Amino acid sequence: MIRDPETEKEWEVYHSIRTVEDPEIGISLVELGLIYDVKVEGEKAEVTMTYTSLACPAGPQMKQDIENHALRVDGISEVVVHVVWNPKWEPRSMASEEAKMQMGIFD
Repeated sequence: MIRDPETEKEWEVYHSIRTVEDPEIGISLVELGLIYDVKVEGEKAEVTMTYTSLACPAGPQMKQDIENHALRVDGISEVVVHVVWNPKWEPRSMASEEAKMQMGIFD
């Protein structure tokens, strides 16, 4: 994650979306480093994320799963998920140590 949540509500959304996995890899999007930002203003949550690749076939499903999980947080009634390509996802530097181990990245 590029930016740590700053408010209690942002942390609640962050923890809720933490359970969303990439269906092809089976690892949490948060652990993979695909979640770049979580912002909450009032009842609106905005999540900025990327996919593992431009042609990620599971992208629309992951985006919907992020929205659904964020809506589970009390007080959140609207979610906007922004998919960005900058910075480009780089698992060696963005994924957690546990995720790298699961993907066989040892460096």
